[in-house]
Amino acid sequence: MRARRLLATLAWLIVLLKGVVASSPPIVLQPARVFDGTAETSHEGWVVVVNGDRIEAVGPAHRINTPADAQVVELPELTLLPGLIDAHTHVLLHPYHEASWNDQVLKEPLALRVCRATNHLRSDLLSGFTTIRDLGTEGAGYADVGLKQAVEQGIIPGPRMLIATRAIVATGSYAPKGYAPEWTIPQGAEEADGVDALIRVVRDQIGRGADWIKVYADAAMGGGPIRPSFSLEELKLIVETARSSGIMVAAHASSREGMRRASLAGVATIEHGYGGDPEIFRLMRECAVALCPTLAASEISVAENQGWRVGSEPIPEPLGRLRTLFQQAREAGVTIVNGSDIGVFAHGDGARELELMVAFGMTPVEALRSATTVAARVLRLDDRLGALKPGMLADLIAVEGDPTQSISSLRRVRMVMKGGVFFRRP
Repeated sequence: MRARRLLATLAWLIVLLKGVVASSPPIVLQPARVFDGTAETSHEGWVVVVNGDRIEAVGPAHRINTPADAQVVELPELTLLPGLIDAHTHVLLHPYHEASWNDQVLKEPLALRVCRATNHLRSDLLSGFTTIRDLGTEGAGYADVGLKQAVEQGIIPGPRMLIATRAIVATGSYAPKGYAPEWTIPQGAEEADGVDALIRVVRDQIGRGADWIKVYADAAMGGGPIRPSFSLEELKLIVETARSSGIMVAAHASSREGMRRASLAGVATIEHGYGGDPEIFRLMRECAVALCPTLAASEISVAENQGWRVGSEPIPEPLGRLRTLFQQAREAGVTIVNGSDIGVFAHGDGARELELMVAFGMTPVEALRSATTVAARVLRLDDRLGALKPGMLADLIAVEGDPTQSISSLRRVRMVMKGGVFFRRP
């Protein structure tokens, strides 16, 4: 009886809270300028009206009818822009200088990893990233499913999450490695090969909550050089099986042949792409495959070992090669999506990837679009996210300065709103 009364009280409180949210007055945000995600520059003198969880109006202040009951929030000297999107994250990883990948996968308890991840999600959100695509739990099973639910239910703060759960690898291709062959070591992804196993694993991951399927198209098998780990036919099977459920595929590929097979198989995005060349990048464009370059994942080790900083010259050789690849991809017309591989480096430092994009040749506006309108389009979220216009979800951030002129402004986030709710107030 007591339990039923408690449940009834909780249900009444939920209804009451929903009524409070629904009846909350509109919010009028008055920044110094607005970058709407599509224009070439920011707009001075614009305002954004938020009603509930949606954007109601955007434009010059003198053309917007401010609701009489609106709460006006002034944002002097700040630029308002869409919440940022990172299309390649790992919330269940933390920097390798704190603990090696092997130790995180094999020695850290799942509960510890989930507790860390809750802090990672909060850090990513407060740094301006209101949406992420998390590409694999790296040995933590389906923990991302629960983390996504916790964010959606308001239990913990965090970005909107698209999740890939365990990721798929060919047998013997992933890690941890280096152990005696007679031992079976837990892996950081799910192994599968051939028609029956691949169909089953893809469907199983989708059934358990995967929004995307991630496949490792190549690997350093047996300690040798990086080579394709799945045949073209196997990759096509993965894509076709996922597509039949309305799910797209992201492919880890860092060899030329792995990138070629993944592109021909019909994946939506290629992660890393370190083995690309002009011909492969042209193939990606022809096959409408986007690239998540994960520049920061490579830059971090150079920065730590050689003391290099973004914008300084000369660029160390590993990064010089990366800059050339990035420029070749742009010249070929490949769609480039902001995807950083954060987790390899510290959560909350996602602006690092965008700074590198600019250092390697993008304009600040192009980099901003890669993390807003372009990312939303590639992730099939552009009907509700990525731009500031009426009807879109009210995911907005405000930063000091003008990021269309200086991308480093993204490091000075002063306001974060997700779905019309402030998570960082100015």
